[in-house]
Amino acid sequence: MLGAMADLALAPVTRQVSGRAAPAAAPSGPERGQPLAATVAELSVLDASGRQVPFGALFRERRVIVVFVRHFLCYICKEYVEDLAKIPKSFLQEANVTLIVIGQSSYHHIEPFCKLTGYSHEIYVDPEREIYKKLGMKRGEEIAPSGNNIHFIHRDRNRLDHKPINSVLQLVGVQHVDFTSRSSVIHV
Repeated sequence: MLGAMADLALAPVTRQVSGRAAPAAAPSGPERGQPLAATVAELSVLDASGRQVPFGALFRERRVIVVFVRHFLCYICKEYVEDLAKIPKSFLQEANVTLIVIGQSSYHHIEPFCKLTGYSHEIYVDPEREIYKKLGMKRGEEIAPSGNNIHFIHRDRNRLDHKPINSVLQLVGVQHVDFTSRSSVIHV
C-alpha cells in the first residue's frame, strides 16, 4: 500500500529511499528521495466534514505515513485499516509520526468506515482520484514522506500484497506492535 511512482516492470516494488543518487522514476510521480511535485502537493483531499485540505499540507511540517487504500468496500483494505487502528497513538507520538489513510470515496463514507474498522487516526478521501492518477497508482499504495520528501515507497503487486505494518513502522522509528488479538484463556 505505499505510493509507488515507478513502472513495476522496471523498478523494485518495495524500496527504502536513501540519500544517495537513484535512478529517475516514471514521469507520473516524484523521483525517489526527491520532493513531491508541487502539482501533486497542491491537490486537495477531503476530511470527514467535506472540507478541502491540500495534500501537501498533510506532511509538510511533520513526519507521516500515508496509506492509500483501494476503496472502503475492499475487504482486504478494511482488514489492513483495522490493523492500523491497533497502533497505539502513544507509539506514534513517541516517534513523532502521524498515520494517515486516504481512500477513493466520498467524504460521507469516512465516518462509517472509521466506526466499522475502529480507526481513529487521520483519514481523508480523494473522491476524484486526482492524487492517485498523478502518482500513477492503480491500487492502494503506501508512502512515508517527511517534510516534502518521500523516503519509502511500496506498490502492491496484487490485492494481497500489502506491506507488513511493522516493517513500515520500523522504518520511521515506531516500536513494534503486536497485532494478534487472541483472547487469553482464563482458567477458573
